[in-house]
Amino acid sequence: MRSQNRWMRGHMNNRLIDDLKGLASESRNPDSQDIDLLPVMDILKKINDADAQVAGVVRQVLPEVAKAVDATVRAFQSNGRLIYMGAGTSGRIGLLDAVECPPTYGVPEGLVIPLIAGGEAAVHRAQEGAEDDPELGEADLKTIELNSHDVVVGIAASGRTPYVVGGLRYARSLGCTTVALACNKSAAIASEADIAI
Repeated sequence: MRSQNRWMRGHMNNRLIDDLKGLASESRNPDSQDIDLLPVMDILKKINDADAQVAGVVRQVLPEVAKAVDATVRAFQSNGRLIYMGAGTSGRIGLLDAVECPPTYGVPEGLVIPLIAGGEAAVHRAQEGAEDDPELGEADLKTIELNSHDVVVGIAASGRTPYVVGGLRYARSLGCTTVALACNKSAAIASEADIAI
């Protein structure tokens, strides 16, 4: 029984690795293959060159970003909130934006809420396994008493994090506007959201 379970875990891990191979967020950048061999100034130039591409990519999705902004404005006008949810770095990015909203824009505390798989402990240290639990995404939204006036933004670089998928499904079941933010086209979370970026 134990060897069968070990085989099953290995088989599932191999399938996961195969599934990730085709994702842009999981592939190596051919322009930085030699980055560890370069002088510091050349390393910084490569990073800066890659960063310079971001604005052009964002420009391509501005129509979807505008839809998400309009939906959020409507939510705020209806006493709704903006909820970010993600795991690992994606969750931390949502947290960073949410924490900056009150001092930067003068919005009240609690209007923009960050949720990260694994809770507060995950801010400082990876909480392995939390991102793989779709029920945890739903449970975290229940904890904040999610309602149909809220907008839920699921953030996942790969676009397939189960925690985010579970949260978006639950949010949609309540009639919330849902937004998927991913680094891969045709991300799995896109099919769980009203607006896909």
